[in-house]
Order: sequence, then structure tokens, then C-alpha cells
Amino acid sequence: MKIAYTMAPGRGDTDLLLSRVTQRITEMGWRVCGTVQINSERETDGPCDMDVKVLPDGPIIRISQTLGKHSRGCRLDTSALEDAVGHVTQEISKGADVLVINKFGKHEAEGHGFRDVIADALVNNIPVLVGLNQLNLDAFKEFAGGLEVVLKPEENELFEWLEDNCSCSALV
Repeated sequence: MKIAYTMAPGRGDTDLLLSRVTQRITEMGWRVCGTVQINSERETDGPCDMDVKVLPDGPIIRISQTLGKHSRGCRLDTSALEDAVGHVTQEISKGADVLVINKFGKHEAEGHGFRDVIADALVNNIPVLVGLNQLNLDAFKEFAGGLEVVLKPEENELFEWLEDNCSCSALV
């Protein structure tokens, strides 16, 4: 089982890191499936909008809800996230060298979202790289059964792990 995670310290840093890495390996000819997150700041009405791009070629799906400036509730639109899961499932069925998921979040920790997609990829010997935050670390480790690898939030470290764990034809 080949599963790794990374956690960057700044808000949105993990998203940017995974975006750069997926772009780099896609340009090298790897078939990358999964999602990367795109955050768009707003001038008014609260925190940023969250979209995910389904890899390799889209679509881009808004996964956040606008709840208002002072809202404290979860902004995740679980229906939109499940739509993204469906798109990723279709893409990965066409074959993949690697699965990249922008975040193993609360929805995955509760048994939903990309959890089954990740498990299926691992069963099919497809390396998996996920973004993570501290809140869901314990649930992720339980899910990975102690087989997870933690990677420093550095582009070259993620790339080297992928190179070492990917058996894609682009490396041959």
C-alpha cells in the first residue's frame, strides 16, 4: 500500500503545493487523477470560495457554500463534493498512475467523500497522495492503518516520493 500525506503550515499552502506537483508530473506524461483545490478570495461576505479541479482535465466544481460573513458553520457543500467524487471515479476507471486528493477532510474522516476512491486506488496499487490538516490526522492514520508516510510540504520531497512509488510508463 502506497499512501502519503503532507500538511503545509499556511492557509491554502497545501493546495498550492499539490497543484504545482500535479502540474509538474502531468507535464512529464503521468496520468494523474484526483482533485486539487482552488481558493478564490472574496471582497465581501466572508471567507474564500473553495473549488476543486477534477484531474486531469476538469471540470471545476464549487464545493463551498456561501453562509454569510459571520457564519461559523461548515461551508462544505457535501453534494458538490460527492459530485466531484463521481467525476474522479470515472476518471480513475480509465487508468491512473497516481491519485492526488486535495484533502482528507472531515467528510472523509466520517466515512464519506473520497474515502472509497482512495481505498480502491490502494487496492489497485495506485499510489495515493493526500493533503491533510491537523484536525483529521488521527482519522486519516486510523484509515491508513499505520502504513501512511508523512512528507514534508516541499515540492521536491513529494515529487521524489511519487517517483519512488509510481510504476507509470512515463518513468520508463
